[in-house]
Amino acid sequence: MAKADEPLYLAIDQGSHASRALVFDGRGDVLARAHAEIDTLHPRDDWVEHDADALLDATRRVIDDSVQELGTDIQRLQMAGLATQRSSIVCWDRDTGGPLSNVLSWRDRRAADWLADFEAEANRVHDITGLVLSPHYGASKLHWCLQNLPEVAAALDSNRLALGPLSSFLAHRLAAGQPPLADPANASRTLLWDYRARDWSPELLKLFGVPTAGLPASVPSRHDFGTIALGEHRCPLALVTGDQSAALFGLGEPATDTVYANLGTGAFLQQVVGGEPVAGPGLLSSVVYQDAQRSMYVLEGTVNGAGGALVAVADELGMDRDYLKAHSARWLQHESDPPLFLNGVGGLGAPYWVADFPTRFVGRGHDAAKIVAVMESIVFLLVVNLEALAQCAPQPRRMIVTGGLAAVDPLCQRLADLSGLPVARPQIKEATARGLGWLLAQRAGSWLPDAERSEFEPVADQAFSQRYQRWRQAMEDQVQASGDES
Repeated sequence: MAKADEPLYLAIDQGSHASRALVFDGRGDVLARAHAEIDTLHPRDDWVEHDADALLDATRRVIDDSVQELGTDIQRLQMAGLATQRSSIVCWDRDTGGPLSNVLSWRDRRAADWLADFEAEANRVHDITGLVLSPHYGASKLHWCLQNLPEVAAALDSNRLALGPLSSFLAHRLAAGQPPLADPANASRTLLWDYRARDWSPELLKLFGVPTAGLPASVPSRHDFGTIALGEHRCPLALVTGDQSAALFGLGEPATDTVYANLGTGAFLQQVVGGEPVAGPGLLSSVVYQDAQRSMYVLEGTVNGAGGALVAVADELGMDRDYLKAHSARWLQHESDPPLFLNGVGGLGAPYWVADFPTRFVGRGHDAAKIVAVMESIVFLLVVNLEALAQCAPQPRRMIVTGGLAAVDPLCQRLADLSGLPVARPQIKEATARGLGWLLAQRAGSWLPDAERSEFEPVADQAFSQRYQRWRQAMEDQVQASGDES
């Protein structure tokens, strides 16, 4: 039972499709929650945006709605944390706080052609940032805003411009008392941040034409980001990070012998490598958490087309999304010979990295078989990234999966079968918010030592393994052809 004076923690999760706020006690129990959908705008091909004011309003609304549930217990609210979509950027007026651009989503690739001209610098960029040269990251989006939005250029000329990660904009607007600040997880996804020095890189700022003066100051994940006003109560914003970075802590301290996969709109595979960075071909290396005592680095593989690919293909087939959700597990279990799906939805991510990869099916199949092909492609891409991890990180003993797609049992079983790793799916929701709460509370061990979980042990599946080998060869042939065309 909760004590009357026990501290409470507010976790704010700004995702691709919704704003969420949850209040946790010190044991990880949820005392209040709120949720608000946000609109996604697609003004042109490869453009993916959110209205910055509308997104801010949704975030404020869920904060207010969640704390209102607390009543007089609001006085126990000790601190708050914020997690946002990494790689999403925005420009705003440093003086008024008003947005000067929409939020350009991590999925936005409008400046891909411009960024391709820097291919000769790709190795140097990787060495400084731990990332690959990709239009999903912030540098090309920020440059586009500077070149194409007159209000952004005017603000720069009058020394009023702030620009950078979405997290910096939201923290600046939600919490009073501090200038714009940037945490490591989100700053690193701008392609402008030195992950060893843990600060902006003068070399890359010059290379990509982004002004130093407009950028937020670099600070640790845990820091004084200002104070959020909640009526008469004031709550320190003590932690800011990325959504996938927070999700890594959803079960507590992440283990170095475990690979963590969060399967949502995109799929993200992470393995902790310790207090110093480790580089891997085709993989990302970044700071996942930093405070005054330590820094934690991870290797990461990204699959851009996970849940987003399923939705995109279902829409093309004219398939109702509720129908897809209701039947996809059964189709995956019973379809024995689906086509192959070369999955470049949202741009082909790790370890291939082809921004304009031509997505297509290889072979024919009815609608259900095509959906199965998409789900199998997600498993295939995750396993390709696992194989890349094995070249530079210790062999993991198991995989833990979270996120919406992890609810599909046959998908988890296929992941275990092909990877050869036991796959565990803990029965938790809101991994990002829960990770925020755990970090805020500075807990040791796990909040959920007895959490119910589903276990999927590897089983040999020769037909599936052969399909993977055919898919991999087709992918590598297409990647090679894409490189020849460019």
